[in-house]
Amino acid sequence: MSVSALSSPRFLGSISGLLQVAALLSLVLLLLKAAQLYLHRQWLLKVLQEFPSPPSHWFFGHKREFQKDQELQQLLKWAEKFPSACPRWMWGSRVVVVVYDPNYLKVILGRSDPKSHDFYRLLAPWIGYGLLLLHGQTWLQHRRMLTPAFHSDILKPYVGLMADSVRVMLDKWEKLIPQNSYLEITEHISLMTLDTIMKCAFSHEGSVQVDRKSYTYIQAVGDMSNLLFTRGRNVFYQNDIIYRLTPEGRWSHRACQLAHQHTDRVIQQRKARLQEEGELEMVRKKRHLDFLDILLFARMENGSSLSDKDLRAEVDTFMFEGHDTTASGFSWALYALAAHPQHQQRCREEIQSLLGDEGTIRWDHLDQMPYTTMCIKEALRLYPPVPNVSRELSKPITFPDGRSLPKGIITSLAIYTLHHNPNVWPNPEEFDPLRFAPGSERHSHAFLPFSGGSRNCIGKQFAMQELKVAVALTLLRFELTPDPNRVPSPVSRIVLKSKNGIHLQLKKLL
Repeated sequence: MSVSALSSPRFLGSISGLLQVAALLSLVLLLLKAAQLYLHRQWLLKVLQEFPSPPSHWFFGHKREFQKDQELQQLLKWAEKFPSACPRWMWGSRVVVVVYDPNYLKVILGRSDPKSHDFYRLLAPWIGYGLLLLHGQTWLQHRRMLTPAFHSDILKPYVGLMADSVRVMLDKWEKLIPQNSYLEITEHISLMTLDTIMKCAFSHEGSVQVDRKSYTYIQAVGDMSNLLFTRGRNVFYQNDIIYRLTPEGRWSHRACQLAHQHTDRVIQQRKARLQEEGELEMVRKKRHLDFLDILLFARMENGSSLSDKDLRAEVDTFMFEGHDTTASGFSWALYALAAHPQHQQRCREEIQSLLGDEGTIRWDHLDQMPYTTMCIKEALRLYPPVPNVSRELSKPITFPDGRSLPKGIITSLAIYTLHHNPNVWPNPEEFDPLRFAPGSERHSHAFLPFSGGSRNCIGKQFAMQELKVAVALTLLRFELTPDPNRVPSPVSRIVLKSKNGIHLQLKKLL
């Protein structure tokens, strides 16, 4: 076509007409989408009539009520005013029903509803579709496959490995004491729990606590946790393409790559050893198959092995969950004991009478420290490592008080709010280990530090044993005192964190 033809009024007129049609179609589609969202919001307002909530903005929802890093505190205020559950409008027609009553939680966790896709899908680029994100029959297959890795016979020899990792951290703290009057402990503890999971679940030799690459992984996990939390609460960041173009999206992508480099290295090293030694020879030498062995040797019900994608998803999932949640629980447990010296001393005396001066700890010791266990559980009540989880209702649900919710509603199971609910726990802000004394009674779903139901934490026994080992060895070596000028401020992330860190004074015991 000639240049003159392209510039002719007829051709330009046809282009203009096409643009007008495209603009009109776009406007119609936009109006249809707006009408769809409006009707969906009206439906939500109707089905949630039985669940009152504070007034919300039609577009920004309850955003104004939730100041930065005050989410936990705001939900506690709501729990005082609105019994059992309360809708929280995120934006437009996006709403989650926050649940903090044990009777409600028992009903929800007794079902097999999937995790909420809207939020948990944001985790997929990082941890893939492993045990945390899977649902249905595939999740059940993976759960059955991995359960043997957490049998008590497998966990028994881990106690020595846990103790070795804790001692590396405590030795480091001894060297740091003269330099710092108060020590920020959370990064040290994250490295220790990563070291433990690497030794126990992945048969790693040596200590990652002295490997600078491990610091990079810990930092990447922290960045991902913060970025994913803020993304989940920003209406403009929900589209993957738009988010990837933002500074936060690019930061998240870099952090995700760093985390994958760590897990890929672990898998590649094990595969290299298998090729070197041979599968049968390696199994013969080991007393048990660890988490990674089970993944590498696994066969699904159709006889196929795990794909590389599925393998990395499970490793990424357990690498994160296996160290970060335990690190949170241990950090807060040390703070709780530091803030309550009478309980700290009673635990120390119990441990000293059990372990003696050498501090050698064995599997059978872990069931012989009842008061220390009570204190750990009370710390987990006050500071649950995972402050909330969510479910998307796959069918209607009716609660014991007669109120009901339809299929498709997203529920946020507010574990932190449950643990601080005065209707469930009298004087909930008080640190009282006697709540967990033998014979004490409480609702079956009043205490959920590892969630509950069929999708409870697969590694909860592993985590509890590690917490006991770490607390026992720490109290044998140090007296803990909190920094009065830097009181930790709990903030909601994927895992419970302190906004200003956790600073303790460590006094070496003679």
